[in-house]
Amino acid sequence: MSVTLDPQLRQALAERVRYYNQLGIYDFYRRETTVEIEAPPIEESAQPEIQEEMTPRSATAKPLQPLPQLDSSQPKPESGVTDRAQALKIIREDIGDCTRCVLHKQGRHQIVFGVGNPNAELMFIGEAPGADEDIKGEPFVGRAGQLLNNMIKAMGIQREDVYIANIIKCRPPGNRTPERDECETCSPFLMRQIAVVKPKVIVALGAVAAKTLLAINAPMMEMRGRWYDFRGTKLAVTYHPAFLLRDPKQKKEAWKDLQMVMKELGWKVPAKPTE
Repeated sequence: MSVTLDPQLRQALAERVRYYNQLGIYDFYRRETTVEIEAPPIEESAQPEIQEEMTPRSATAKPLQPLPQLDSSQPKPESGVTDRAQALKIIREDIGDCTRCVLHKQGRHQIVFGVGNPNAELMFIGEAPGADEDIKGEPFVGRAGQLLNNMIKAMGIQREDVYIANIIKCRPPGNRTPERDECETCSPFLMRQIAVVKPKVIVALGAVAAKTLLAINAPMMEMRGRWYDFRGTKLAVTYHPAFLLRDPKQKKEAWKDLQMVMKELGWKVPAKPTE
């Protein structure tokens, strides 16, 4: 007997896999079953096979292919522009109505460039826009964005004091994980944003952002709690707000990460975060 998964079930399974990925669990094993399940073709990275027994990856970080370096031999349009807000505007204009990867043909409404203080000391980088962000054109405006706002306020600052962006600037269909070629196509613009803002600290939100930026494959528990040198800028890793909405018990761990960031920036560290 064959069973076809309905779209809602497939979406639920994808969300569950993403949840386990954030915990550092990637390998799944399926017990033998007498029921054959046939599903229509879908993106492999968006809907990995769900199995009943799970084992975490080795704690040893595995190197990944790093993101492309900026070509310093070719001057960028924003080169020589001292006003950082104007320089960011030039980068956005350079992106245009982007058709450089397949995402522009997969339901994207608009590009989600980045938002915040162009002179920020602190920059947050997430994975990709979601549905709310795709509609508004601004990163982190949905439920996860509201939680990120609360996290920022707990640090004693406002959303307007930091700069927020994503690894890619277009929403993947069904909020699937960005493909490698999509990250490579979009990353040069993110690197230019970082070069303009010149933050003292970058915080990678979630496993996908951390692994893409650092070019390592390791569980979150190994990546958190330490500093990385990202092209001359200090980088820390913490949980994505969407993951914290699914597992609120990890908010205490995320707060530890933010305390580490505040200490590095020389900011006053509150005794406890405000809810």
